[in-house]
Amino acid sequence: MHRTSVIRRAVLAAAAVALAATGCTTQAVGAAGGSAKPSPASPSASASPSSGASAAGGAEPAASSPAGSASPGASKVLMAEGTENEQVRELQARLRQLGHFHRSPTAFYGSMTGKAVSSFQKKQGLSATGTVDGATWQQLTAASRKPTAQELRPPTTNELDKPDARCMTGRVLCISKESRTLAWMIDGKVVSAMDVRFGSENTPTREGTFKVDRKEREWESTLYHTSMPYAMFFSGGQAVHYSSDFKARGYNGGSHGCVNVRDKDRLASVFDQVKVGDKVVVHW
Repeated sequence: MHRTSVIRRAVLAAAAVALAATGCTTQAVGAAGGSAKPSPASPSASASPSSGASAAGGAEPAASSPAGSASPGASKVLMAEGTENEQVRELQARLRQLGHFHRSPTAFYGSMTGKAVSSFQKKQGLSATGTVDGATWQQLTAASRKPTAQELRPPTTNELDKPDARCMTGRVLCISKESRTLAWMIDGKVVSAMDVRFGSENTPTREGTFKVDRKEREWESTLYHTSMPYAMFFSGGQAVHYSSDFKARGYNGGSHGCVNVRDKDRLASVFDQVKVGDKVVVHW
């Protein structure tokens, strides 16, 4: 009996030591349901929540960048065609600094932005995917400087992009949201072009194919009581028209859905040429 008690005490003592050595807590269970590795003996050896150490442990965090690094998240796509946000605006401004993007930033990632990204990637020896991942963003921010407010929203004249296919036949007011331009085209040729701005997020300019419903050389908005000279209506109350606010404030403002033009003389000339029934294409 005495021998049995001694053996039992020895077994219980060994089990207690083994249990204490595991350091088990509810936080030690991994996402997959398995037990985590024992905690390091020294608290200073453990990774802090922001250290970025890998699940395998022991790896020092890589230097951070504004949108990613060459570490495990580098291949994640951050921006691609269809993305629309302020990071895209910064992307375009940085690409413009380096001579890859030749128009004012719009904050919309379209085909022209994709081509500019591919051009930059080729020059940097990266895969020319036309999309922005962490590695591309890291190299772009290293090669350029933070854009100024003027670079993000410049008042300068915008360059035309490649016309939409719907603009290549007939008489068309071809309006691009990506390059923020209006091109008056006849049979695929640009007759005149000008800068434009569009509706705000709450009152967006509609996209699609329309026709000029009516023309008004002098008009005042019945909803907002603002002057709309040389108005060419194409979608309900939405129209192409001259905007003194656009001329004064540039892209710091927006319309209630209309296509604003700031070059009054150029618009007046186009107004005289456009006929009711001519096509209007608003596109990205």
